[in-house]
Amino acid sequence: MNSWKKLSSILTTAALLLGCLGTAAADPATNAGTAGTGTTTTPVSGKHITILHTNDTHAHVVANDKEMGFAKLAGIIDQYRAANPNTLLLDDGDTVHGTTFATLVNGESIVKVINKLRYDAMVPGNHEFNYGWKHLVELSKEIQFPVLSANIKQTDGTRLFQPYTIKEVDGVKIGIIGLTTPETAYKTNPKNVEGIQFTDPAAEAKAAVDEIRSKVDVVVALGHLGQDASSKDTSLKVVKEVPGIDIFIDGHSHTVLEKGLVGDHGTLIASAGEYTKYLGVVDLWVDGGKVIQKQAKLIDSTQAADVQPNAEIAALIASIQKEQEPILKEVVAQTSVDLEGAREKVRAGETNLGDLLTDAMRDVSGADVALTNGGGIRASIKAGTVTKGDIITVLPFGNQIVTLKVKGSDLQAALENGAASYPEPSGGFPQVSGISFKIDTSAAKGNRVHSILIGGKALDPEATYTLATNDFTAVGGDQYTMFAKYPQAGMFGSLDEALIRYIQKVGSASLQVQAAGRIQEAKADGKTSVPATQAVPSAPATTPAPLQEIPQFDSTSAAKPAPVKSAPAKSQTSKPQQASATAQAANSHVYVVKSGDTLYDISRKHGTTWQQLQQLNKLKNPHRIYPGQKLDLPA
Repeated sequence: MNSWKKLSSILTTAALLLGCLGTAAADPATNAGTAGTGTTTTPVSGKHITILHTNDTHAHVVANDKEMGFAKLAGIIDQYRAANPNTLLLDDGDTVHGTTFATLVNGESIVKVINKLRYDAMVPGNHEFNYGWKHLVELSKEIQFPVLSANIKQTDGTRLFQPYTIKEVDGVKIGIIGLTTPETAYKTNPKNVEGIQFTDPAAEAKAAVDEIRSKVDVVVALGHLGQDASSKDTSLKVVKEVPGIDIFIDGHSHTVLEKGLVGDHGTLIASAGEYTKYLGVVDLWVDGGKVIQKQAKLIDSTQAADVQPNAEIAALIASIQKEQEPILKEVVAQTSVDLEGAREKVRAGETNLGDLLTDAMRDVSGADVALTNGGGIRASIKAGTVTKGDIITVLPFGNQIVTLKVKGSDLQAALENGAASYPEPSGGFPQVSGISFKIDTSAAKGNRVHSILIGGKALDPEATYTLATNDFTAVGGDQYTMFAKYPQAGMFGSLDEALIRYIQKVGSASLQVQAAGRIQEAKADGKTSVPATQAVPSAPATTPAPLQEIPQFDSTSAAKPAPVKSAPAKSQTSKPQQASATAQAANSHVYVVKSGDTLYDISRKHGTTWQQLQQLNKLKNPHRIYPGQKLDLPA
């Protein structure tokens, strides 16, 4: 058995490596991600260097569906290092923040993991600053490899980090330059970057290349810049303005470049998506002090299905999770009232917890209006002591607060979307702050919301308002597609962190027993008006454990491929036909979705998992099922 396992591991390594080595002699003209000095089909000479790279992992350390997790990544990295000792490992930022694994201890847990993976260098992304730049500097002292950025400076002009490092691999000198997006100035809380500035990455890259080009054989830019059309400073701009960069490892826009992209001056740009869904691989050959061939590819969970996770990394992650259990019991606040977050309440009306959360979002961001989808609130909080674990149970997804500059007409369209199913529950039902409105349930969907007030004044369809929302709805989640066209104006940390701080700020005595009446049900003629609010029940309804439910993000909503952003999945255009109970009973392996159903609820009723139902029915987005839809059940 051990011999077979060893043989299997060898075969898997060979398969992974052949994927990138098998095209080593290919004509560069046939591969958008291959660059070289000629078009020969003879074997490539020179020293073979492999650069493995990650970006935008956002602390997704644990394997989950297509996310491989850090233990699996480490297993793949081990095999590459065994096959080619001339291997470097680089990280392109947005690494130490994003899930509670990181945020519970301000990123220190991630530092332990990446140190074990033995990275050779990293660049800080905008989310590295979510704990404040001074804390990032302290974290960098614990990181056992260079943290690089040429364009982050203090007000006196001194750099916060070293601009570049030079690594020698088998006699080949490789210069690695770090670049951080200037968008960090507004894509983290502005208080986190007070006292520092982000200078022009192209100008800093040019200066660094001029300084080291004569000293090295290879120049690698490690740039957390991205390729979003809405961004001013991108990887494409840098390689256009700066000759002499051989490889540009990109991040920030979560772009998936399966074979890389050859930019200006022959620079090969590589990017590995997000959340450990991919490990990036760049192979280059250096002869006589020159790069004569270079190519890029990605390894995903399917290709690495037979690779065993690194046991040491897996054990480290498990031990950190064990250590964090007492942190989850830490008391962070007191509440004098029950805070209503039951599923059937937050998806069908305003609740006091929805009010509190959106007030917290508006407080931290300074926005005119805050809106979050009720489906993102996963549990209630009982009166009394509130622990960090309680808050994370309510908000388990690690969603970030972002601001958008939104036209009044799109705000109205958003409210129409959220109220479309009312009074039936819907995950998209809006919990709001800074805005009030009424719903006429007798009116047609899309024309039900009226009497919209912002700051006590009627909504102006042509005016621009600052909206605080979560990063799920901001990209069109829960059919808030009207938001997807707007670039982020700012980022303000996670929902759970904001809620904790706000409860501590306002104090227990100010918390309201009932919702504030921001949403009301009323005829457009004004004849009747009743609150569309959900009272706190005397015996709170039980809620399934949120960590077992479907995460509030997926590859279609959270990923931001560039330069063209993928559109959110469209809702069904054909009217679903309601199946009779008799017809349903006739086929015991088919379930007809009822109003209020979720894939998770259906899976529990039928002894399966939501993942199996999603796969069996080829559902692109497990959140989007509709009444009358027929779902096949496992036999």
